Amino acid sequence: MAAVDIRDNLLGISWVDSSWIPILNSGSVLDYFSERSNPFYDRTCNNEVVKMQRLTLEHLNQMVGVEYILLHAQEPILFIIRKQQRQSPAQVVPLADYYIIAGVIYQAPDLGSVINSRVLTAVHGIQSAFDEAMSYCRYHPSKGYWWHFKDHEEQDKVKPKAKRKEEPSSIFQRQRVDALLVDLRQKFPPKFVQQKSGEKPVPVDQAKKEAEPVPETVKPEEKETTKNVQQTLSTKGPPEKRIRLQ
Repeated sequence: MAAVDIRDNLLGISWVDSSWIPILNSGSVLDYFSERSNPFYDRTCNNEVVKMQRLTLEHLNQMVGVEYILLHAQEPILFIIRKQQRQSPAQVVPLADYYIIAGVIYQAPDLGSVINSRVLTAVHGIQSAFDEAMSYCRYHPSKGYWWHFKDHEEQDKVKPKAKRKEEPSSIFQRQRVDALLVDLRQKFPPKFVQQKSGEKPVPVDQAKKEAEPVPETVKPEEKETTKNVQQTLSTKGPPEKRIRLQ
């Protein structure tokens, strides 16, 4: 698309005539666009000459100069009108495009305007980031450069912090946590155990060995004495019944 003259660069405005909206269609949209109060319309164009001479739009192909044509229509909401420079019946140069949405006319931005706007937005954001970063930079001949963020820390200290109310856990949560801990203990048993507070942890195998009771060793002499006592008791009969005196 050819570059648009700065006088025709009307990207920041729009125009609408509410009386035309109910009857707006493909046949009347050019008449609506050629309203005298429309700032996008050039009254020196060929469309104005054809309109004054009461000719049809087909005569535009035989003329040379600026003209407006209906490029696309999606009734009743969208119409696109192109402004172009006709040099011959078969050669035209586009100058600008205008789109009409719900009766409101806007000028479509050209590629240069879009790139310029995006670049300016990106540069502004980068420049703002550098300015903010430089505000935290400090320098001293003996220390050199460093970052100083104490201003934010002091502001945070001045602001009163809202106390968050700690809600106790529910029974379901406690039971669920206990079950998860038991499951983890079974899957990953501990390798060390601390029997008493302050003592050094010892391996689990060693702690089990210390906890097992040591079997008592019985001497052979004690075994023989016990065996003789049992035999003596077995040879003796039951104790005699004594008569109870009344």
